[in-house]
Amino acid sequence: MINHSEYTLKAGFSCSGVGLHTGVNTTVRVLPANPGEGRYFVRVDLPENPQIPARLESVLSTTLSTELGTKNAKVRTVEHLLAALTGMGIDHVRIEIDGPEVPLLDGSAQNWVEAIATVGRQPLDIPSQDVPTVQITKPLSVQQGDGFVAAFPASETRFTYGIDFSVPAIGNQWYSYTADPEIFAREIAPARTFTLEAQVEQLARAGLIQGGSLDNAIVCGKSGWLNPPLRYANEPVRHKILDLVGDLSLLGFLPQAHYLAYKAGHHLHVQLVQEISK
Repeated sequence: MINHSEYTLKAGFSCSGVGLHTGVNTTVRVLPANPGEGRYFVRVDLPENPQIPARLESVLSTTLSTELGTKNAKVRTVEHLLAALTGMGIDHVRIEIDGPEVPLLDGSAQNWVEAIATVGRQPLDIPSQDVPTVQITKPLSVQQGDGFVAAFPASETRFTYGIDFSVPAIGNQWYSYTADPEIFAREIAPARTFTLEAQVEQLARAGLIQGGSLDNAIVCGKSGWLNPPLRYANEPVRHKILDLVGDLSLLGFLPQAHYLAYKAGHHLHVQLVQEISK
């Protein structure tokens, strides 16, 4: 019996830009997929076009971004694109990329979301026995120091995040939003990635943020933001929700729950995905 709808895209679209950490320019083509295929990447620049499922088992690294891979292909900084697809309710999609890292664009998910909204969603009928049935029936949590990520049984899917930085311009911020494509597009997707001025040189020396600039990240110094204005007064914590949605998408679907995080990052996000998957 077919009684459940999931979604793909009505048509494909493409975006090009520079990768945050590699500094390499790539083009991404996001294309409709068939029922049961889920979200997956295809490295079209490599021999035999290897596929990389956007799933937990593909995670290779969570150092300052989420990197997926198989034995013969990798793709880095996937979280903003995956957050856009998940936040806009796209379950099955083929993502062709001609390089090692998803372009950062303006540092947010806004360009991805606008492209998804432009082409629209296409419902797919899924046999009821193929619908994921994992439910959050008890609290689950992972912790490292005073940072944690948790999932609680809830009557709706909600994301709440807290951050706490010593620099006054960021300070302590909390934000919460209920999962809904319109709210995601308006309140979460435009929030850009951020960093501290004091960390920039160290990250660059470590071979990271080779493609980072004031055009694709907001940078905070001791006396304030280097490239204002912010899109929201609490743009940093909204971006952390964006990252969380992208990392939780590695479940393949989002179980209904209230997801709560504080002073966390990609590593803890993925650890919660592991807990839910057990």
